[in-house]
Amino acid sequence: MNEREELRCRTVEAGENEGQKREGKPEKTEGRASDKMGTMPMNPLLLSMALPMMVSMLVQALYNIVDSVFVSMINEEALTAVSLAFPIQSLMIAVGAGTGVGINAVLSRSLGEKDQESADKAAKNGIFLAILSCILFMIVGLAIARPFYLSQTDDPEIVSYGISYLTIVCALSIGMFFQMTFEKLLQSTGRTMYTMFTQGTGAILNIIFDPIMIFGLFGFPKMGVAGAAAATVFGQIVAAILAIIFNVKINKDIHIGFRGFRPDVRMIATIYRVGIPSIIMQAIGSVMTYGMNLILIQFTSTATAVFGVYYKVQSFVFMPVFGLNNGMVPIIAYNYGAGNQKRVRQVVKLSVMYAVAIMLIGLLVFQTIPDRLLGLFNASENMLVIGDRALRTISLSFLLAGFCIVIGSLFQALGNGVYSLCVSVARQLVVLLPAAFLLSLTGKVENVWWAFPIAEIMSLCVTLFFYHRIDKKIIRNIGKKVEE
Repeated sequence: MNEREELRCRTVEAGENEGQKREGKPEKTEGRASDKMGTMPMNPLLLSMALPMMVSMLVQALYNIVDSVFVSMINEEALTAVSLAFPIQSLMIAVGAGTGVGINAVLSRSLGEKDQESADKAAKNGIFLAILSCILFMIVGLAIARPFYLSQTDDPEIVSYGISYLTIVCALSIGMFFQMTFEKLLQSTGRTMYTMFTQGTGAILNIIFDPIMIFGLFGFPKMGVAGAAAATVFGQIVAAILAIIFNVKINKDIHIGFRGFRPDVRMIATIYRVGIPSIIMQAIGSVMTYGMNLILIQFTSTATAVFGVYYKVQSFVFMPVFGLNNGMVPIIAYNYGAGNQKRVRQVVKLSVMYAVAIMLIGLLVFQTIPDRLLGLFNASENMLVIGDRALRTISLSFLLAGFCIVIGSLFQALGNGVYSLCVSVARQLVVLLPAAFLLSLTGKVENVWWAFPIAEIMSLCVTLFFYHRIDKKIIRNIGKKVEE
């Protein structure tokens, strides 16, 4: 039995047995917070789930920008060093977020099916995977920081800054992985308000301690770029602790006691069946960023710094959309498990509308005030010239990206993350990087930025193709056998 059929069978089983006692599991499941995902009117439900996440991710975007703003006050080399670290940081986020997507989808679907045992197993094994991820990146940070930077530049100042920054971020990644995992557990059960609090607290602490640790204020040692990394991991660790407390004290829909715990190979496989395509999809972003850095640094290190700045400021546009997705995915997974096709379609339609509206606002900002955005980072005259063209050109892809992001999350929520993977591979590796390389041969850096709109047009075409397939094979059949 393939994955799609397995999930479909589980949906049918859930519909046939809802409200009944299943294999010794308790019959009563009323009163759970997660039940609102199957009954609450869709627009208020989506907003109640997504707005806290959107706010928290906006705060996260703010602290990412503030991080770079303070680093830029050291010098442009420091900003370039932090920009060059982005591929590894993206890879860490890919592993944490991708695993979280798998946990979220499995856990929410299990709750929709009234399968408490599977929900608890998903939570416990998800935490176990977070621990393994911490260990992995601790080793990565200590082993490859120097060769990673030397592969991109021979500037000793940039290399020195970069090694200190990347080593700290990787060696203390436990905060990031635990924060992401325990926040996903809260999201999966509809408690997104608490994730807003944890993320907001972590971000505010980062913003406060950035200047203190970078410039040595209030008796702290002056740490420079290393201080930016230290402030980041400190905020993540505090946020992780809060998320753990909320799950233990408040999240009653799951039970995460570890007495007698043993890793469940089947559950881990189920999590990664959804999560690995998402991990690979986001990891491809690391490959793309690394490749773009290599292309751009051939022109000037300023072009690389501009690319890093773009990723910081564009997060103000994309992070709310990702927050919207985080609210949407558990709703889709829950109603898929409960066999409610109408609600699945409703939440997708609303999410696309909101995402495109957010992206439209972002497009207008990038087209009208790119100089002010760049000015936040102590931009030189050369950086302003390069950055103006970059931001105006790349932002042309925003509207298409909003639609593609939402539909990609739909694929993941329905257990078909491989579709999102295919779209990402096609966009970033098959089209964007080759297009950027070919355009770089013109000898004009401003031409390189057109690779982004070109890639997004292709992404839209592939996304529409896969959406038609998943609509025909899965969405149209949700709940049908239950009705029969």
